[in-house]
Amino acid sequence: MYKKTIFVYTLCLMKNFLFGFLLLSSIRSNSQIYQSFNINFISLSTPNIGDMGTDSRRYSGCWGWYQAAKNKEYGICGTSNGTYFIDVTSPATPTVSGFLQGTQGSTYREMKTYQHYCYIVSDDGLNKKFQIVDMQYLPDSIHVVYNDTTLFKRGHTIWIDQDKMYIGAMLNDSLHFSSMAIFSLANPAAPVLLRKLQQDLPLIGYVHDMHVRNDTIYASCADQGLFVIKYNSTSNTFTQLGSYTGYNSHGYNHSSFLTHDGKNLIFCDEVPDGLPIHFIDIQNLGNIQPVKDWHPMPRTTPHNPYIKGNFAIVSCYQDGLHIYDISQPSNINIAGYFDTYPQGGNNSGDYSNSPYRGNWGAYPFLPSGIIIANDMQNGMFILSATSAYTTTIKNPVGIKTQETSEINLFFYPNPASSQIAIHYNSENNKTLQLKNILGQVIYEKHYTGPLNDYLDVHTLENGTYFISITENSSSKNKKLIIQH
Repeated sequence: MYKKTIFVYTLCLMKNFLFGFLLLSSIRSNSQIYQSFNINFISLSTPNIGDMGTDSRRYSGCWGWYQAAKNKEYGICGTSNGTYFIDVTSPATPTVSGFLQGTQGSTYREMKTYQHYCYIVSDDGLNKKFQIVDMQYLPDSIHVVYNDTTLFKRGHTIWIDQDKMYIGAMLNDSLHFSSMAIFSLANPAAPVLLRKLQQDLPLIGYVHDMHVRNDTIYASCADQGLFVIKYNSTSNTFTQLGSYTGYNSHGYNHSSFLTHDGKNLIFCDEVPDGLPIHFIDIQNLGNIQPVKDWHPMPRTTPHNPYIKGNFAIVSCYQDGLHIYDISQPSNINIAGYFDTYPQGGNNSGDYSNSPYRGNWGAYPFLPSGIIIANDMQNGMFILSATSAYTTTIKNPVGIKTQETSEINLFFYPNPASSQIAIHYNSENNKTLQLKNILGQVIYEKHYTGPLNDYLDVHTLENGTYFISITENSSSKNKKLIIQH
């Protein structure tokens, strides 16, 4: 509708700290520090600075779109007052190219794209409408082609696969609820309802989110678990192919993403807070098997996962964006992270705020490789993960090391204030010691096999400490900075 300069926090990188082989950077932007590893800050856009939903939420879902005809990239930012279309072709200086007003005070907004159209759903107790935007005229303007409740009123989530649109937890204008519905996008400007899930599978009461590939639906069904469903376009029916329920550390099954080879699925459970990320083998849908569960940090709540090539990009509420190398499913490694929520979480040791604040979602699929990441309180971050994608030497679920057998002790974050994740890749018996600047041992623990653990440091005074690993009469030491 209009174009204006956005509020932009320009790129400003602090001096990187190099402790041994570990390169850990704290990025300061407009006097704000964001802890990171292998993910670089480019800019921060805050187009919505007035309207606010409950729990201090100004931002929700995000997506991206590449305009091939003009070789331009856009971040699509859901906010509490509508949807912003932001030109990020020059990522350090993004500008708002269009805005579509929505219900003010909204805490949920999600969107997906098909051809040059953007489809927007919203869900909470407020009056809502389904919206379709024609983006072909960007960056000059957007054209609204649908803004009504005739098709449906509210939807919690949306996915588009081929020429079909899937809506999770759909409520129509007559307040009739559908666990999930599928629409044809044969005419992208005028979706047509094809089928509702309850017509064939009424026992599935709620589909919170879904990942779809070639009409196979990986449906996150909240407390019921994960269900794999097939849509048959010839008969216009749904059939169930498999399920994964009652798994270890199960909770509210929230969202998932399929690996490129179709062999594995990553998913997150949202409630209760602090549940692990799950990675499963789905090659036999009649006997789905767990591969790995892991916690980014002990109290982190994962929210939305994405997969790009051999990397999983996971939005984690109070602890920001995490990237994992999943090229070897049984040996998953952290490749990078960026904390979009410095107000709380592991960086401060303070989870006393609502556990459901911080990083909502991300979009890592733009041709340039930049990542769009929406933080509910802080805005739309534009990030570069080139370093995370190009690191090659691995250790199990920990920061990757340099290519040397002599350096395999690593930990993060550094500086730290509450907890650190610490890793040492060796099968030998070993002793970990934490020492103060005088060399006095203030903590000690013994391990057999590889060391993958967390160390609580919230009671330590600010200053310099050393982490020491001793095995076979040989010791390795790394500097740790405590900064509250």
